[in-house]
Order: sequence, then structure tokens, then C-alpha cells
Amino acid sequence: MRADDEIVAAAKSGDSAAWRDLYRAHAGRLLLWLEARTAASSDAPEDLAAATWLVAAERIADFNGSTSDFGGWLFGIARNHSANAWRRTGTRTRGLGALAASTDEEHPDPEKSLIADEWVRHALAGLPPRERDVVACLEVLDMDVAETAQALGMTAVAVRVARHRGLKRLRSSVGE
Repeated sequence: MRADDEIVAAAKSGDSAAWRDLYRAHAGRLLLWLEARTAASSDAPEDLAAATWLVAAERIADFNGSTSDFGGWLFGIARNHSANAWRRTGTRTRGLGALAASTDEEHPDPEKSLIADEWVRHALAGLPPRERDVVACLEVLDMDVAETAQALGMTAVAVRVARHRGLKRLRSSVGE
């Protein structure tokens, strides 16, 4: 069992400044990842992120590790919430067709209408879910292999293989 770092130990004792630090360190990446992951889900990424933080607050006593370990643990909670949302909406049967259709929607938010943003969303939507999650974690969110493996419930080798396959698919789609 690993020892907690100062921020995690303070968060366990209910220190609001420590929770604020943890939130600042992980909230933006978590939301981006959920947006990439829940394109076809009926649950909004913001709702899934809120539910994830609530579970983290309820179960922080069970967590042991550093602030960066907390990120992997948090993303694992988010993965479970996202999977539950996916099952609830029945989108598994619609597969990638639903994902591709959701990327063609018009977004009123000017930040999301940037060409590069749209291309990334469309390119990620064309990947199988496992590869999409790995590429989003490693390339978009700049997580490391160990943190990605923990967040997605995979081994480090499986993460590397999925990354290789996903990037190969992306390269071939760029060439088309």
C-alpha cells in the first residue's frame, strides 16, 4: 500500500483547499475525456463528471496514493459511470454509426466550431471505442500509459497496443 501525499491526505481529512487542488488538477482533462467518450450517450459529460466527483468524495477514504494516482482512480470511476450511461441508453446496438452522426451536429458554442476541433472529434469517432479511449487519454489529455491503464481498466501492454492500432487507423484515414 502506497503512502498518501499531502494533498490526498488533506482531502481525506475534508480540507476544501486540497479538494480544490485535486479538482483543478483533474477536472478539465476529465471533462474532455468524457466528451470524447460519451458522444452518443444521453447523459451530458458534465453530469457524468459531477457524478464521478461525488463518488470520489464519498470513497476517498478507500484511496491510497499520490495526486497523480488519484487521476487514474478518478478516471476509472468516470469510465464506470460512462459505461453505465452507455448501457442505459442502448447505444451499443447503434455502434459507430451513431457516433459518426453525432459529430455532424452543429454546436452553437464558437469554441467547439473550430475546424481542428471538429476534425479531431470526427477522427476519434471513427475509431473503435477502446482505441478511441486510449488515444484520447494519451494524445489529447496527455496522460501517461500507467495512468491510462488504471483509468481504463487495462494493462499497460494493452494500452500500448490499442494506441498503436488507433494511431495507425488515424494515419490511414488522413491519407484517404
